[in-house]
Amino acid sequence: MMDLAKRRKIKGSIALGLSTLAAVSGLFWLTFIIFDVLRHGLPALNLELFLEDPAPPGIPGGGLRNAFVGQLLITGVATLIGVPLGVLGGTFIAEYARGTKLAKVISILSDIMVSVPSIVVGTFIYAIMVKPVGHFSGWAGAMALAFIMIPVVLRTTEDMLKLVPWTLREAAFALGASYFRVIKDITYRAAATGILTGVILAIARVAGETAPLLFTSFNNSYFTLDMSEPMASLTVTIFNYAMGPYEDWHEKAWAAAFVITVGILFITLLTRSIIHWRYKD
Repeated sequence: MMDLAKRRKIKGSIALGLSTLAAVSGLFWLTFIIFDVLRHGLPALNLELFLEDPAPPGIPGGGLRNAFVGQLLITGVATLIGVPLGVLGGTFIAEYARGTKLAKVISILSDIMVSVPSIVVGTFIYAIMVKPVGHFSGWAGAMALAFIMIPVVLRTTEDMLKLVPWTLREAAFALGASYFRVIKDITYRAAATGILTGVILAIARVAGETAPLLFTSFNNSYFTLDMSEPMASLTVTIFNYAMGPYEDWHEKAWAAAFVITVGILFITLLTRSIIHWRYKD
């Protein structure tokens, strides 16, 4: 008996040590990346970066106003498309189709879509939205990002709603509430923290995507609000500037990477604060 307890204690210590090592390793690289972005990006920040359009290649100066605005438009439209569809799809699977074969098939397909490389999504949207019309567009870029967001939000919503005890729904049914009211007032409220966290994760993922935008919105050196035209984005601009031969481009790429990092951090903290204030979680 003592030998068995000793072996278990040794195995537990080994597992704890490996888990701690993995956590420290991941935290180290995360800190290293953030520090590197801060070190290179913060000195390159200035007002011209946000207020001016890019200068001609090889000429120092200018900014990335077109890329900032394009990134906000593309990501915003993608969120407006992807989040409602993902939440409604997850609600259908977890509530109306619970336990059916259709729900299982959709869940499996969603898991597959989550792991599909983003470049595949970009080529798919290129084939159905870019090639038929003969030019790139901001709408195609937004649709590609929304296509990536939907399965992430759908699976998160499904999992969070399934964690809500069925007894809560039965109590509401006993009071005469309709299924729609039960979902809206009971299950959504109980699962709000998890659903919103999934939405944040989906936005954070697409905010850094480059490959699908190369096939859809492509790029634009000029400022535009027309999403039916090719549109600049921060991620594609960072890619182009990082690969370019000019030191000024490299500095602007670091500054844009810093802005994306801080922007995602700000959105995450703001959303978590709203969740804590609204739902006391």
